[in-house]
Amino acid sequence: MANNNLTNAKRVKNDEFYTQYGDIQKEIEAYLDYNPDVFRDKVVYCNCDDPFESNFFRYFALNFNKLGLKQLITTSYKPSPIANTQLGLFGDDKTLTKSKGRPKINANKFIINEVHDIDGDGEFNLKDVAKQLKANKNNEWTPLDGDGDFRSDECINLLKQSDIVITNPPFSLFREYVKQLFDYDKKFVIISNKNAITYKEIFPLIKSNRMWVGTTSFNKDMLFISPEKVDPANKPKTATRTVDGVVYLRSPSIWFTNLDHGRRHQPLPLMTMGDNLKYSKHKEIKGKRKYDKYDNYDAIEVPFTDAIPSDYDGVMGVPISFLDKYNPDQFEILGATQRGCHDEVPDTKKYDDYWEVRQNGKKTGSSGGKTNENANLVGNDGKKNYFINNEGRIIQSAYQRIFIRHKKII
Repeated sequence: MANNNLTNAKRVKNDEFYTQYGDIQKEIEAYLDYNPDVFRDKVVYCNCDDPFESNFFRYFALNFNKLGLKQLITTSYKPSPIANTQLGLFGDDKTLTKSKGRPKINANKFIINEVHDIDGDGEFNLKDVAKQLKANKNNEWTPLDGDGDFRSDECINLLKQSDIVITNPPFSLFREYVKQLFDYDKKFVIISNKNAITYKEIFPLIKSNRMWVGTTSFNKDMLFISPEKVDPANKPKTATRTVDGVVYLRSPSIWFTNLDHGRRHQPLPLMTMGDNLKYSKHKEIKGKRKYDKYDNYDAIEVPFTDAIPSDYDGVMGVPISFLDKYNPDQFEILGATQRGCHDEVPDTKKYDDYWEVRQNGKKTGSSGGKTNENANLVGNDGKKNYFINNEGRIIQSAYQRIFIRHKKII
């Protein structure tokens, strides 16, 4: 629900959501731990970030020299109804067109080529950036001709000049956004919801090791800043979180990147299949005689990443949260259960002659074709809907699964 709340809100014109500074800092500095020069002499482009409000702009402007950036480019995606309420340091700029009740109506472009303590107070901060921009001292602050859409010609021209793109793009345009990054062969660190892993346009990029998840754990939902006052009473409990009296929008979002980082090279410690069956902390595994095998795939069901057996050479179906621990030196990704993404692990049967039934015994009206190509297990766990045929044979769908196997050492 939290994810749907944020995704839907992204499509509403007057709703904008901002990534917290601490989340950006934590993610970016993990890449620096792995490679201190990853951003050195690079042009970073934040192409969905209003410089007036963006913590991406704030982070990279304040750390421009520390990172060794060559240039920082930031463009707003559309005019903001709340300019100067987030950073509040730039004030009124006489070069920007004004209209009634709006601090600015233009999408804007900031290009930072250098930063230093311009006011001589002994420290560098955003006030220095503002002074440099207003004085036009080797930096640029101008309105864009268009609305700042990342697909516009002027934004694409800026994209061509960049080396690394870092932003929180519109969730509803994520597929198109990622396609553009690959079309122009760009490095990136971007945010989206976890479900993006299963998109048919995204998963093949993950499978081919051209894109992977970032360093922030799957186990921590991100909290986003909303410019509008959020009333928790009007939201599902899972959609918000209140911290020190401030209400944040909560979303199971993750970072995606093609920059290398240390966590993806850490081996996942595993027990043998026998030890898992004896000692696993999960009741779904411990005490069983063997791992369940799918009814329609030649693979075993592994419902928890830490239950992956170290001594099984065949194909295993694991939850998408496995990608949080995925080490490409240890495992090979073969496919996923969404349609068109499991050629290397073909499904072996269809369920068109089955029908779906609720736990109370009532039919839902859906045929078994609904579960074709899902990872299906024989039996009824007593918790969720199941599928049954005329012979009384029952199967149930597991959640979304990724097919993996241990990488063979040559």
